[in-house]
Amino acid sequence: MTVHAGPPAGRVLFRRATVIDGTGAPRRLADVLVSGGVIRSIEQPGSLRAAQTIEADGLVLAPGFIDMHAHSDLHLLTEPGHLAKLSQGVTTELLGQDGLSYAPVDDATLAGIRQKIAGWNGDPEGFDFNWRSVAGYLDRLDGSGIAGNAAYLVPQGSVRALVMGFTEGRPSGGQLVQMCRLVREAMQQGALGMSSGLTYPPGMYADQAELIALCRVVAELGGFYAPHHRSYGKGALAAYAEMIGLSQQTGCALHLAHATMNFPENRGRAGELLALIDAALNEGVDISLDSYPYLPGATTLSAILPSWATAGGVPEILARLADPESRARIREAVEIHGSDGCHGVVADWHSIEISGVQNPELDPMVGKTIAELAERTGAEPFDVFVGILQQDRLGTGILQHVGDEANVRLIMQHRAHTGGSDGILTGRKPHPRAWGTFPRYLGHYSRDLALLGLEEMVHHLTGRPAARLKLAERGLVKAGYAADLVLFDPLTVADRASFAEPRRAAIGIHSVYVNGQAAISEGLPTGVRAGRALRRQADGRAAAKTQSRRRHNDQSQNRRP
Repeated sequence: MTVHAGPPAGRVLFRRATVIDGTGAPRRLADVLVSGGVIRSIEQPGSLRAAQTIEADGLVLAPGFIDMHAHSDLHLLTEPGHLAKLSQGVTTELLGQDGLSYAPVDDATLAGIRQKIAGWNGDPEGFDFNWRSVAGYLDRLDGSGIAGNAAYLVPQGSVRALVMGFTEGRPSGGQLVQMCRLVREAMQQGALGMSSGLTYPPGMYADQAELIALCRVVAELGGFYAPHHRSYGKGALAAYAEMIGLSQQTGCALHLAHATMNFPENRGRAGELLALIDAALNEGVDISLDSYPYLPGATTLSAILPSWATAGGVPEILARLADPESRARIREAVEIHGSDGCHGVVADWHSIEISGVQNPELDPMVGKTIAELAERTGAEPFDVFVGILQQDRLGTGILQHVGDEANVRLIMQHRAHTGGSDGILTGRKPHPRAWGTFPRYLGHYSRDLALLGLEEMVHHLTGRPAARLKLAERGLVKAGYAADLVLFDPLTVADRASFAEPRRAAIGIHSVYVNGQAAISEGLPTGVRAGRALRRQADGRAAAKTQSRRRHNDQSQNRRP
């Protein structure tokens, strides 16, 4: 397999750069020399020489940004240029999110997962899923040549499906032992921790005892747990408290994924969440969190369904939607009581907008809310909702307009905060956060609103997440560290992606270097793909594989344990 890593990283001098090093320390003017993929020297301006020089006067040189919540698991392979993230200055992404991804799996589990998360990642026809293990997936990333670096979380829902299928119920003692073994093997093969999707099947069927057992394995291996917890709406604070209690009980470090307080029930209540987190931090609990700087969320339309209706595979779910009795129960849950899939909140059809479909015949619906579609057709909104699920075989992506600006601003200022795009890259009108998160933090919230100084904001997006991931010599502008760097104009950097045009690249990003090679030069992509899979090492830190190893034999993962 050909590796598209470009030529060996040469000597590059960033002359008179304003260095913001990722620690939160004050900026300073310096010459920065890069060679062999590493930052070699940081000196006073005028003291270094190199054949290739970038005049950086007036520009900020910072560590490459780290996306702590990315859904690029397939996009890195199917769209290798990966401009959505490179054009923002992102050089490292954390994959395997929300408890569902493509490793570890067997053939049957993979087929189910592909259908369940088609609304997140698409399901490209003819794509070769030639791995089954975490090691095999990371090897595929390395062998394909990827644009940026990628780290991976073992998805708890995928592990559960591999052992129990997509059914409800508690695991037997033997099944729980098998799950623990799979999590251990995945981390030994390079995963940095574990994710969950506790509003998505089958992860949502896990009880506290199951999560405790799995988190103890993660803690033993020095990893962290990143849950999409049980509610971001009604009962959100209780759901956060459950995760913090889990961390306290197991000693497992906790990273709260897309930490938001959404829906009208939680308007203005971010302070209560942060007080809960601060109390735990003050007791020594290891907690971090990420957020995206936008109000709407993004998920799949099938996520609105109650948990009992999503048990099993796609055929079983579609059969329930077609059954009059089950359909009536679903309607009662969604429109009267509040479905647990919709965070316990009654569905507001005016807030649910179609962002992408798998069935091309449904494309005219993209950009419309369920309420708008119902009004146009004269149908009941619930019937429109069910009809789309049936026609698109659950592959529909949505935006949910449920956020609160005061909550967003308060959470991003917290001492444990990091940046995560939660970027969905498929669909005709995906959420603009996939292309705009990091420049929006720098431009709108740091420069324009002055919520955080630029040094502190860069720390949130670089050094702090690097510490959570235990990246070996990454995440700072520091001699001896990997040359993952972004050069940007602090006066002009801004997001341009919008809900009307979600795939517009940012402005103000001059250059992006990944492992010492230019992926973006003077605002234009170079086509060089120098990214690497960052694997958990024996000491718990994360690093790229430095020597060739025999390809992992995936056949052992091709059967249910």
